[in-house]
Amino acid sequence: MRKYFGTDGIRRIANTELTPELVYSVAKAGAYVLSKHSDHTPVILIGRDTRISGTLIESAMVAGFLSYGANVKLLGVIPTPAVAYLTRKLNADASVVISASHNTYEFNGIKFFSNKGMKIPDNLEEEIEEVMESGELEKLTAVNDKIGVSEYALDLIDEYVYFFRKKFDDDIAKYNKDDFVVALDTANGATSVVAEKVFKVLGIKYKIINNHPNGVNINDNCGSTHLDGLKKYVVENGLSLGVAYDGDGDRCLAVDEKGNEIDGDRLLAIISQSLRKKGKLNKDTIVATVMSNLGLNKYARDNGLELLQTKVGDRYVLEEMLKDGFNLGGEQSGHVILLDYNPTGDGILTSLMLIKSILEEGKSASELSSIVKLYPQVLINAKVNTNKKYDYDKDEEIKEAIDKLEKEFAGNGRVLIRASGTEPLVRVMIEGEDQKYITKKAQEIADLIEKKLK
Repeated sequence: MRKYFGTDGIRRIANTELTPELVYSVAKAGAYVLSKHSDHTPVILIGRDTRISGTLIESAMVAGFLSYGANVKLLGVIPTPAVAYLTRKLNADASVVISASHNTYEFNGIKFFSNKGMKIPDNLEEEIEEVMESGELEKLTAVNDKIGVSEYALDLIDEYVYFFRKKFDDDIAKYNKDDFVVALDTANGATSVVAEKVFKVLGIKYKIINNHPNGVNINDNCGSTHLDGLKKYVVENGLSLGVAYDGDGDRCLAVDEKGNEIDGDRLLAIISQSLRKKGKLNKDTIVATVMSNLGLNKYARDNGLELLQTKVGDRYVLEEMLKDGFNLGGEQSGHVILLDYNPTGDGILTSLMLIKSILEEGKSASELSSIVKLYPQVLINAKVNTNKKYDYDKDEEIKEAIDKLEKEFAGNGRVLIRASGTEPLVRVMIEGEDQKYITKKAQEIADLIEKKLK
């Protein structure tokens, strides 16, 4: 079992759990693992979000990289997908994003990207941990003229803005309307400056909120995890659409003109429809996770599309896409991967694909999102013995209760049981047409699991 890395890099309370000492070790080991087959001095990019601890973590990370002998380019405050894009464009050996994504400000984290601009796979994270625990870090110390150097490269964010201008300028200009206005909620995070630049250069009318980061207000009742403020803002101002990014800018959720949420499943459906009409949806397939709503399954089936589902985590979605050449995938949470553009979730890219679809179709956001009927979902955590949490599928009584309910649903509902990767919990998720009924059934199964696995 991994000691430091979780499902999305390392994420901990800054300066007490994610200490400068730990960051230094991770950087040194990471630089070695990600560039050990290189025959030149490695170049590593570092970007961060707006958390107060960002410069502290950045300083420790720079020290670790330079001590190994790598050179560093500091990108400053910049979205995660921009770092991924620039890694490929500049042919860097690797990159790091310092962010805890949608978490509150006291957390921070470290995400490594390979030279292809993709989050590194589990086996490389495990290798980094092995190097950290080996007691061999001292041997990775550069001396004399081999010590690395760092430089600020804050202007590289303009390359990211130009990427959007190049890809979207003609289509937006062709279909844009004077009365089409978008609300942007940047979560006081990494998209606070760059989103506005992108929308200005593309000529999309916008109003922007939550774009004054102060180090502690990132994701604070704003952004993609707190949509109520955006819903109210869109309706009160009579806007066409609202889009909300998370702290590091790799997620996007939206709000239609009536204040209704457009989640990741609906975004995947809308974008898939647009791509398919142009013959650009590879193999007529969407890749999602097992947590995707049953409504997305039915949308895909009714429209002759294939829906492939992976375990939870955008890295697993990407792995499936790369394996068989698919170009659209994502999660309910708003991680949408458009592989023809960028090999990671990109909130600004997702919002522009949505806007492009709305303008091209000449329909309102609510009309477009109605192509998917979402089923009510309920999620209940069963508290269990940590040593037994993976045994739920071995108990005959639990299996019988699940099978009985699935037969009762007859395709109009779903039961998903999975163990938490980090806590002594078994998560019980049920979908169906009646919210009250599925809540009752989820509680019954959770109670049974707790009783049998205590």
